[in-house]
Amino acid sequence: MRLLRLGEPGSERPYVRDDDGAVRDLSPLTAEIDGAFLASDWAARVADGALPVADVAGLRVGAPIARPGKVVCIGLNYRGHAEETGAAIPAEPVVFMKAPDAVVGPDDTVLVPRGSTATDWEVELGVVIGRTARYLDRVEDALAHVAGYVLSHDVSERDFQFHRGGQWDKGKSCETFNPIGPHLLPAAEVPDPQALGLRLWVNGAKKQDSTTADMIFGVAEIVHYLSQFMVLRPGDLINTGTPAGVALGQPEPKPYLVEGDVVELEIDGLGRQRQRIGQA
Repeated sequence: MRLLRLGEPGSERPYVRDDDGAVRDLSPLTAEIDGAFLASDWAARVADGALPVADVAGLRVGAPIARPGKVVCIGLNYRGHAEETGAAIPAEPVVFMKAPDAVVGPDDTVLVPRGSTATDWEVELGVVIGRTARYLDRVEDALAHVAGYVLSHDVSERDFQFHRGGQWDKGKSCETFNPIGPHLLPAAEVPDPQALGLRLWVNGAKKQDSTTADMIFGVAEIVHYLSQFMVLRPGDLINTGTPAGVALGQPEPKPYLVEGDVVELEIDGLGRQRQRIGQA
């Protein structure tokens, strides 16, 4: 099954796409795909529910989760990306936060911020929490706290990130800087989150082509690690890092995004996104 939210911004409704492609209305079970729903026995409820087939032709695809309480990101988490930027392999996960209201739909316009000179692309595996994770004892227990996985685009403004105050959040939290979706794939349908291919194109040219096997810290390690420093709650989103191929790692002049560019990205099983770049 694939969980979806369809409709105009602020008016999305919950749906589920069956394995046969039929889209069904989730409204009889929940008003939203949010933390409360993900903390419930939702997979069994969806499978058991006699949900009506819905006509969703022409509806905008929204972010598949509503109002994440927080968006936690891991930097420099692919060996190839660390190498291309000249950074040392981190001994522990590099953690920063992204404003939750930066989350938008997978095909929404991404806005280059005013004053930006270095807006960059980053395809990432997004992890959505389904059970509260607090001081987890073992890495082996971590994946049981994951509701599912999403395709996530961690858009970044590198000048804001590195040269405007010495911390990363300003370069990560601009409006529209985190398209996710098109759907949430349940964790039970991802046998190994470290065996997913991920790719990104800009204006038709492939820029990133890697696999989650190149992560320095795997999904289970990340969830366990974060739980030692913060409480991860249902509906929270973790962006797990990006592979090599970002504009930052390319020779001068670096081909940062500008108005009119088109970015497309995909992860095996998690669907595909397409965004036109606009100007704030």
